[in-house]
Amino acid sequence: MMVGVATDSSSTSSNDKPRRARRTRMTGAERRQQLLEIGRTLFAEKGFEGTSVEEIAAKAGVSKPVVYEHFGGKEGLYAVVVDREMRRLLDMVTGSLTAGHPRELCEQAAFALLDYIEEYTDGFRILVRDSPIPQSTGSFASLISDIATQVEDILGREFKSRGFDPKLAPLYAQALVGMVALTGQWWLDVRKPRKAEVAAHLVNLAWHGLDGLEQKPRLIGHRKN
Repeated sequence: MMVGVATDSSSTSSNDKPRRARRTRMTGAERRQQLLEIGRTLFAEKGFEGTSVEEIAAKAGVSKPVVYEHFGGKEGLYAVVVDREMRRLLDMVTGSLTAGHPRELCEQAAFALLDYIEEYTDGFRILVRDSPIPQSTGSFASLISDIATQVEDILGREFKSRGFDPKLAPLYAQALVGMVALTGQWWLDVRKPRKAEVAAHLVNLAWHGLDGLEQKPRLIGHRKN
């Protein structure tokens, strides 16, 4: 009688055991950055009101308390996202103003805003929305005012050299930067014509308007106040 040798498939060596994939645990800084990127995308797509903590947490693969732990809630996350975008845009504009000739400075400022819209579209969409909560760095309007302050110094020197009242430079700076900002909002969706052409037309209007500026402009209509 032959005795069969039973084989046990479970008696494989430890090297043959299937290996379980290990999940890499994020550091606190990595998790925070992940939540910021997810929040930024959702806020740009749906707005503040249309975005929920539940959705942010689900996309990050974490529970709601993790979002609260890092930002104290949706409002805190939104505030950090907006603050980062405002600082990025301001840095891009102010850092671009390197040329000596005023017309080229206008070109650089226009390109800086259009570059930001092109490279950080989600960020710009968030900035131009009406913020539902107070921001430490203010609103988009206050950001435009900060940029205008940089342009104001340039216009002030140009006004003085041409015999104009440099005290009017802040008014013209607000007008010029506001024109570029509103054009940028329009270009955000249409993306035509191409960026360089948009910048050229903006500077064409701004520069030739300034070039033919009257020292003491007068109204031609009947209204005087």
